[in-house]
Amino acid sequence: MRQSTSFSFSTVQGYFLQDDPSTDPNTFDYAKSNFGLVDQLYGSEIKESADESQWQKFDKEIQRLNSQAEPSTKYKVLFLGRHGEGVHNVAERRYGTKAWDCLQSVPKQTGWNQLNLIQEYWSLLEGDEYGTWADARLTDVGISQAKTARAVWEEQIGQGIPTPESYYVSPLIRCCATAKVTFNELGIPLTKPFQPVIKELLRETLGEHTCDRRSSASIIAAEYPQYQFEADFTEEDLLWDPKTRESDEERNERLLRLLNDIFSSDDHVFLSLTAHSGAITSILEVVGHRKFPLQTGGVIPVIVKAEENRF
Repeated sequence: MRQSTSFSFSTVQGYFLQDDPSTDPNTFDYAKSNFGLVDQLYGSEIKESADESQWQKFDKEIQRLNSQAEPSTKYKVLFLGRHGEGVHNVAERRYGTKAWDCLQSVPKQTGWNQLNLIQEYWSLLEGDEYGTWADARLTDVGISQAKTARAVWEEQIGQGIPTPESYYVSPLIRCCATAKVTFNELGIPLTKPFQPVIKELLRETLGEHTCDRRSSASIIAAEYPQYQFEADFTEEDLLWDPKTRESDEERNERLLRLLNDIFSSDDHVFLSLTAHSGAITSILEVVGHRKFPLQTGGVIPVIVKAEENRF
């Protein structure tokens, strides 16, 4: 990967309900609240028309932030979308998180000693009698959740939402599928056909869990021929380690590298990133946003201020 400019990131609060500590992530519904956009006057010197929608006013506000920023500072709006429910999500509920994540001891059945066998926890396996979860695919519920996101976008487009100027997606199939159901042929720029950029670093926590091992580039390209691979995307998955699970700190560092790459190479302001719970958790953390776990299929918009580091 080429050298990226280094930035210090922070989040700009007060524009979305998700910024407010009183908003409960467990009950908040982005689909019923205009993605969480707060209805307000921004009080800027930019004249607002009475017949402008809140989204149109918001668009002007972001333009104002960028026009008044120092040359080394930029503002972007990230629409962070979590993939819809996957086969692995159902399997974890079936067996329970402890059995999914933790090694289990099971009694031997020979009757001649008291030794225990160590059973591999479920997330290390390729699947069960119900199906496979290696590079897990969407369930019918997951597809429905992506359709809900599409319906929300369609509604907000009618209200003047500034639509994404760039689209990025994790290479894992559940994200590729969620993004396609959500955005393909949506009738806004870059969606007819939908051609997002696949970013290797936008993945879920790396290692051990087979649901987080990506397919080969050839398989992804065969299923999503219009998707664009970033430069240097490898044929095989070189990041996933069957024996080592990435720590939260390592995942934060990886997603920080992703943000530095995007902010140094993409001049657009409104960006869509379709990713995973862990990846979105790390993005929110490294930009200083409050913790806001998303349900499968959920979306959170975040205003990010990036200040170029000077060495």
